Amino acid sequence: MNDIRAIPVIPAREDTQARLDRRAAAAAQFKPKDPYTIADRWAASVGRWPERAFLYWAKSAWTYAEADKIINRYAHALIAQGVRPRQSVALMMENRPEFYWVWLALMKIGAPAAFINVHLNAKPLQHALQETRATHWVYGDECAAAVNGFDHTNHLTQLRVANPHWSSAQDVSLGSALELSACADALPTHDLESHPREGMVGEDVALYIFTSGTTGLPKAALTSHMRWMMAGAVMESVLQTTEEDVFYCFLPLYHGAAAMALTSTALICGSSIVLRRKFSASQFWPDVRRYGVTSCQYVGEIIRYLLAQTPRNDDRQHTLVRLSGTGLNRDTWLQFQNRFGVRDIFESWGSTEGNVNSLNLDNVPGSCGRIPFWDKTNLRLIRYDLDRDEHLRDERGRYVICKPGEIGEAVGFIVEHPDIGGGRFEGYTSAAETEKKILRGVLGDADKWFRTGDLLREDEEGYLFFVDRLGDTFRWKSENVSTLEVASVLEEFPGVLLLTVYGVEVPGFEGRAGMAAIQMQEGVAFDPGAFYQFAKARLPRYALPQFLRISQALDMTGTYKLRKVDLQRQAYAQSQVQDPLWVIQEDQNGYARVSPEALAQAGYPVHPLDQ
Repeated sequence: MNDIRAIPVIPAREDTQARLDRRAAAAAQFKPKDPYTIADRWAASVGRWPERAFLYWAKSAWTYAEADKIINRYAHALIAQGVRPRQSVALMMENRPEFYWVWLALMKIGAPAAFINVHLNAKPLQHALQETRATHWVYGDECAAAVNGFDHTNHLTQLRVANPHWSSAQDVSLGSALELSACADALPTHDLESHPREGMVGEDVALYIFTSGTTGLPKAALTSHMRWMMAGAVMESVLQTTEEDVFYCFLPLYHGAAAMALTSTALICGSSIVLRRKFSASQFWPDVRRYGVTSCQYVGEIIRYLLAQTPRNDDRQHTLVRLSGTGLNRDTWLQFQNRFGVRDIFESWGSTEGNVNSLNLDNVPGSCGRIPFWDKTNLRLIRYDLDRDEHLRDERGRYVICKPGEIGEAVGFIVEHPDIGGGRFEGYTSAAETEKKILRGVLGDADKWFRTGDLLREDEEGYLFFVDRLGDTFRWKSENVSTLEVASVLEEFPGVLLLTVYGVEVPGFEGRAGMAAIQMQEGVAFDPGAFYQFAKARLPRYALPQFLRISQALDMTGTYKLRKVDLQRQAYAQSQVQDPLWVIQEDQNGYARVSPEALAQAGYPVHPLDQ
């Protein structure tokens, strides 16, 4: 088969800019002071497309009008349990219809929703609940284990939502929390008679979406109604979606991609959403064909899973015409398009809380966007010295703008105008964490810029390519992992003296796998089984270290940063490391000494330095 995208057609800079201008105009229609919220967007969609299918789930489907009646019931139930406007409510639930029912009910009330990662437990969970000052905690039965292991809920009203869709493998007590769906079933289907959102405007907080920073525990990013609607307007302009489109949603709704870009886009054009609990490589194409899916979000690892499936004669017999997402490299991109014939791939770069982003509109494989003319964007790339861990400055003390081919940190000029929503940095619940993300005096005395922590480069045609992340956060299995957060948990393992966590490259895998270097106290032997059980009970699965290095002398002093670089470079290569190395064995609930057999059992290749 011919390589259909090996030599992409590069449009003129003016043509790409014209598309970017339309994208900017779509976002600019939403103003900070407009009395328009997510609930108003939902009401407009219900009014315009009442009989259009809103949500597909397994063998069930709900039109916009039918969903609205259910959501109204939940809104009445939440009010009856004391939920009030402007009081945040924590929502912890896996993908299922009830997530939408509770979320949109909160929007009708005007109560900000704090989306909690379902993998959190113990200290990270406590931190997340405290960060948003939630008055209520709505969780699904599937999260009962984490809830029951949490001891600090006296200040929260707990409301659970029954899960009739799948059974849990664990026999976990559901506790005494009020079951919300049963209450909702007995309440009216009409809209709220009062006007709880009176006085609310676009810049008011609608959502708290947690994102891992370069250090520390997850931060709650403030997300306004305006920002949420801008996300949908931008993507609708780019994707050119209509009410005939069907979106496939398997990324978790507690993340920004599914909750913001996908859902907001669907509502702005009356599209349908096919909701799935989680991604399944074997069911992806059957679902696409069954529901007539036309649009789908992705992360790079998901595309690799699909390519790993056995080729079929009907690989190109489907309705999917476009993908949007992040983390897709050039080779995988070309393989996917050539095999499955998907017309358009929109690779993007940005963050949940960021005031700047980019989007590849031109189908250039591997690129995450294009800046045709730098005077038309608030994005800049500034030089960064990785060895010294600091930005470069010129003779005047100003930051140095990158030239094509140079790698630099992406920063976004912060727009602070009462009538402009674009370019704002809405920040976090923590003022201190918000301030850490701001650079001052970059190009002028009084300017302020948002630090993304991401390294990018630009080519001669203006296309951007993601290079890496600064700091201690790495990406694995589509999740950002904070090394400081993981280390703070693992340091409590009995007998640990010193411990550091870092990400290492594994050939054939996107992102970096977690690795922990550990120095035990003198006279204490390392127990891999006990360590695995300890880590599994306290960390999300994606944050479990995939590799361990048990060191006799772990240098954590002045040369710490250099040592960490060496640790990353040596990774799990036996030829480079004198210390004992271990690799995870999840099916055996432990770790095994690194060997070709143990690596194969874990699904990882032998390190290139050992070949």
